[in-house]
Amino acid sequence: MSDAAAPSRRPAWAPRGELVHLVWVSNLLWQPVFDPASSWVSWTVVGVAATLMVAFFVASYHPDPRFRSGALYGTTGLGVVVTMVNIGAAVFFVYAGAIAVRQRGRRPMRWLAGLTVAIAVLSVVTFVPWPYSLFGVLPCVVLLWVIGLQTRAAMLQQVEAERLRIDNVRIEQLATAAERERIARDLHDLLGQQLTGVVVRSQLIQSLAAAAPDEAAEEARLLESEARDLLDQVRRTVGGLSEVSLVDEVEGARRSLGAAGIEAAFEVPTGEGPHPLVERSLALALRESVTNLIRHSEATRCRVVLASADGLWRLEVADDGVGGNEAEGNGLRGMRERVAAVGGSVERSGERGTRIVVTVPA
Repeated sequence: MSDAAAPSRRPAWAPRGELVHLVWVSNLLWQPVFDPASSWVSWTVVGVAATLMVAFFVASYHPDPRFRSGALYGTTGLGVVVTMVNIGAAVFFVYAGAIAVRQRGRRPMRWLAGLTVAIAVLSVVTFVPWPYSLFGVLPCVVLLWVIGLQTRAAMLQQVEAERLRIDNVRIEQLATAAERERIARDLHDLLGQQLTGVVVRSQLIQSLAAAAPDEAAEEARLLESEARDLLDQVRRTVGGLSEVSLVDEVEGARRSLGAAGIEAAFEVPTGEGPHPLVERSLALALRESVTNLIRHSEATRCRVVLASADGLWRLEVADDGVGGNEAEGNGLRGMRERVAAVGGSVERSGERGTRIVVTVPA
């Protein structure tokens, strides 16, 4: 197997581009390079400290919080010990500050302040003579706060990005649920009336088949046309392309009520219609009301009134059927939800037949 095809042994969590930040570990070299009194001990300290710092830096990215915590305390302790003999090790406190900031629960500002105090104290107690100790710690104090605050800003930005991502996922889930509810309501309203009309017309065809075959054939032709129209509307509803016209619903209600043998009186204005959102709500409310009337009312007459006054559109569907105040089904609940979405209300009365009144702001 070629090297390119061989799987990488590097863990997924291991830092990659971040390793460039280890360049600051070279700060350890200044003292042994420019100190004539340096010996092999000084270089050994540099090698051991640099190796441990690299190990702590890599461990600070480990997904296990115990490794990250160990890296933080290890880096801080290493800085305290090595700074006593090599002032360049003060840079380890800069690494410790960045590690503390990346661990969100560590109260990073307190860590930055504490590390600053540690550097100040070590600049006094270190074995490195004055003023060389001062030259070594001052840049590290500045870097500690600059890099610490930059890292904190990046972490806060990352937290905000994660929150936005979670919010977007929730919005997508809510949108999906809302779309499913819309399709369910629209299919219920659509199929309820249309299939009721199909059943009624099928019964009419059966009664006319023997006595009036020509009329039965005409009804069968109309039934086929309605079925094809229903299939097209189902496809448009599922695809979110369904457009509901109040005029079409009024005509559909006339046909359905007529086919069911129910005498219907319509009082519908012929002028300018309502806003499209209001029109959709009223049209679907009319569809559901007529469907329930045909199915359950046992009525012989009904009255449909649509009027606009005082900034409101009002739809009333009343019949002379059996009435009653039975529990509301899915259709009426869907009607209430749809009307409420545009600021309207639905009232139902079961005395002297059934009366549905839908009121929607214009």
